[in-house]
Amino acid sequence: MNFISLFYRLAVLSFFAFQAAFSAGALEPSSVVDKLHLSLLETMKKADQLGYSGRYRNLDPVVRSVFDFPSIAQIVVGRYWKDFSEGQRTSFVETFTKLSVATYASRFDDYSNEEFRQVAEDKLKEERVLIKTELKKSNGEVVQLNYVLQPKGNQWKIVNVIANGVSDLSLKRADYTAVLRDKGYDALMAMLNEKIAHYTKPGGNQT
Repeated sequence: MNFISLFYRLAVLSFFAFQAAFSAGALEPSSVVDKLHLSLLETMKKADQLGYSGRYRNLDPVVRSVFDFPSIAQIVVGRYWKDFSEGQRTSFVETFTKLSVATYASRFDDYSNEEFRQVAEDKLKEERVLIKTELKKSNGEVVQLNYVLQPKGNQWKIVNVIANGVSDLSLKRADYTAVLRDKGYDALMAMLNEKIAHYTKPGGNQT
């Protein structure tokens, strides 16, 4: 075996070894959802102590890591995405991400022995996976929370949350595209920032 052949084989083996190691460290779809739920429960249990800003800081890195916000942002604005400049796209994705974290920090603001439970995992088209879960409240009420995940590089990321059969992605797309159609980009950004500011106020989760 000459030097070039040996070098080539070593390079190929190193590449696949790296890929295997990287894949081994990647979370399965169900584990991605578990990561979000665990973070929510831990934050809820310390909600009063943390306050809104503390809950936001706790949840921010986790929410950013489990959701595919660039893909979600493009979907919720539909055909208007192609009209955004690069700067507008970057600004929209970041503001949309902040709003998502703010929503979680505001709504998960106490703990009364709530429990998350995974129910099933179904394969969907286009390599997507549906993780079906339930949130059981202290009063016995059960909320169905289903998560659609898709591969992003060598990771699984959430692209939609369906609560009791209602798609968050569909709701936002209808809302955001209507604003873009009638009032434009600046009006949409103003609306998102107003929502973020609202969540920082006491009782801001009552919307």
